[in-house]
Amino acid sequence: MISAEQITGLILAGGRAQRMGGIDKGLIPFHHKPLIESTITRLKPQVSSILINANRNITKYAAYSYPVIMDETPDFSGPLAGFSVGLKACATPYLLTVPCDSPLLPIDLASQLANEMEHGDFQLVYASSKEADGKTWAQPVFCLMRTDLQESLALFLQKGDLKIDRWFKELRSSTLVFNDAQAFANINTPQELKALEEASA
Repeated sequence: MISAEQITGLILAGGRAQRMGGIDKGLIPFHHKPLIESTITRLKPQVSSILINANRNITKYAAYSYPVIMDETPDFSGPLAGFSVGLKACATPYLLTVPCDSPLLPIDLASQLANEMEHGDFQLVYASSKEADGKTWAQPVFCLMRTDLQESLALFLQKGDLKIDRWFKELRSSTLVFNDAQAFANINTPQELKALEEASA
């Protein structure tokens, strides 16, 4: 049984947020508090410790009293760059990754993914969401992985590949479908921010 004590949470706040005009998404107000605060609140009970992956506004993120780790590549290389530094900094057997701009993430994300991982002896399990129209969408930045994947990811990144799904295909990976699509709603535009605030008021 994988317990919360064995899992480190990694909040991905290292992106460019081009569709939000380049504003640092984790710091955008959501119900009058920075988005990352909602993420921390929902993630904290599910893990033993938290890491924040950010590439700017480091002092603002450090104010939450969690280690802030920067990508080793200087060019906003996407979530895999965050995964890579997270795996290196992780002191537990498992790493759970979530983005900083999904403030309604499932409160049972860790336990559900851990359950799936144990059932199939997987190296990595990521979430998928079932939308209102019945379609299923992969949510690959919400994933639980074994910390011993550090070398596999380093070799993958050395090839110059940044596609998250291609790395997953090299592993014993699985996905678990969550029925609450809104839990994975993320904020890419000011309109999406407004809609999510109204929906979660």
